Amino acid sequence: MKKASILMILGPLFLLGLYIFPLWNIMLGAPQYPDPLGLNIHISGLRGVNEFDIQNIDGLNHYIGMHTLPKPEDMWEFGTFPMIIGFMVAFGVLIGILGYLQKVSYQWFFGWFILMSILGILGMYDFNEWLVDYGTNLDPNAIMKLTNPDGTPMTYKPPLLGHVKMLNFDVTSLPSTGAWLMFVGMMLTLTAGYLGWKNTKTQ
Repeated sequence: MKKASILMILGPLFLLGLYIFPLWNIMLGAPQYPDPLGLNIHISGLRGVNEFDIQNIDGLNHYIGMHTLPKPEDMWEFGTFPMIIGFMVAFGVLIGILGYLQKVSYQWFFGWFILMSILGILGMYDFNEWLVDYGTNLDPNAIMKLTNPDGTPMTYKPPLLGHVKMLNFDVTSLPSTGAWLMFVGMMLTLTAGYLGWKNTKTQ
């Protein structure tokens, strides 16, 4: 149980990487931009991959009626997510310490993993809803009003995951360093639960 508990202590600590590294990355490439425009999505706000990417993206979006990219104070998520991650790190480490002291069972390890998975799914759902609103809630007085072949207004929702062709832009949306660190941490806690279960079963 001690080996499992050590993994349970280490796993949540990987989530601290979310305070440093971006969770998600969206890149926009086009012939007129030899260096693609990039957007890093952190748990506390949006940042451009390069110095002027935010301004350039907002400038492009203005022509087609998309809103400017939100600042941290514009979205409650950017204030709440850092607190949730902090709580989950502290809670996970506490569970690991109590497991090491044989105060709680391996079931708490699985419980933390399930809770973190639920929070992750809810976070992705919220992120996708923001992308839908960002790409479809357009200014009716936009300079350019583009339509689909069937006559309906064109929408500009970036993909949640993967690649899409949007006008003359190639838009790619993928997990970034913070997401992979979180994944590693969660796999460590899942392994901790398995080792704890296996140890209990052996005894």
